[in-house]
Amino acid sequence: MRWRRAAPGPSPARSPDEGAETSLGAAPGPRANGQHAASEGLLRTAVLAAAVTVVLVAAVAGSAYLIQRPGRPPASGQALRPSGIPPAISARLANLMALSPVPAAQAPGFTLTDHRGRTLALDAFRGKVVVLQFVDPHCTDICPIVSAEYLRAWRDLGPLAGKVVFAAVNVNQYHAKVGDVAAYSREQQLAAIPNWHFFTGPARALQAVWRDYNITVQAPNPDADIVHTSAVYFLDPQGRHRYLAAPVVKHTKSGKAYLPPAQIAAWGHGIALLARHLAS
Repeated sequence: MRWRRAAPGPSPARSPDEGAETSLGAAPGPRANGQHAASEGLLRTAVLAAAVTVVLVAAVAGSAYLIQRPGRPPASGQALRPSGIPPAISARLANLMALSPVPAAQAPGFTLTDHRGRTLALDAFRGKVVVLQFVDPHCTDICPIVSAEYLRAWRDLGPLAGKVVFAAVNVNQYHAKVGDVAAYSREQQLAAIPNWHFFTGPARALQAVWRDYNITVQAPNPDADIVHTSAVYFLDPQGRHRYLAAPVVKHTKSGKAYLPPAQIAAWGHGIALLARHLAS
């Protein structure tokens, strides 16, 4: 695994057996435009409130993501509970997910083509909760782990699953065909989710969505590592962004990404709990 610094700050210590657990870097939030302008300052304040100490870039197996180390819990061992989190989500789970509430403002819209070849607008999902992430279909690092968490969440939701849309936007403009996102969906078993949509489209259309959601993507050429921000947005049935989470991942000494099954299960449960809260 190759690491390089994305912002000033000391490198975190890692154990001999695994890399440090890491999460979202360069904390995103939808850009201010029109009706979003009034909430931009509040949004950034809410996101930055999830204590951040170090920002790094990890690059593994031709794909990468921007990450950051969350603040450590207090010495007493009691996790601090972020404000504005639903009561059903424990402080420990909220901190695992680096979960932050954001001001309820309309999420930036887009119209793209999903892995089934259907062109859909984000507005088509009004009335349902939308869990939105950003994925490289050639990623072998954090993206498959977040996908496994989506599957756990879908199963956890049970009868309520029909009220939740699990979606992703492609961050690899060099592999932007419907076949690329369809292949990833099959490989990660996401195609089994009836309300799964992996969106792609022309480079300019994708870049507009990345910009609107403050997703950083660095891909200088088709052979370079894809470096992108990893984030999960939670939109309510009215199409407003309400929560932002930061996926986490660990690495072995050889650079292979993994997350203990218990943490994948916890993440899936957390996604389901938040979706239930927004659907109610």
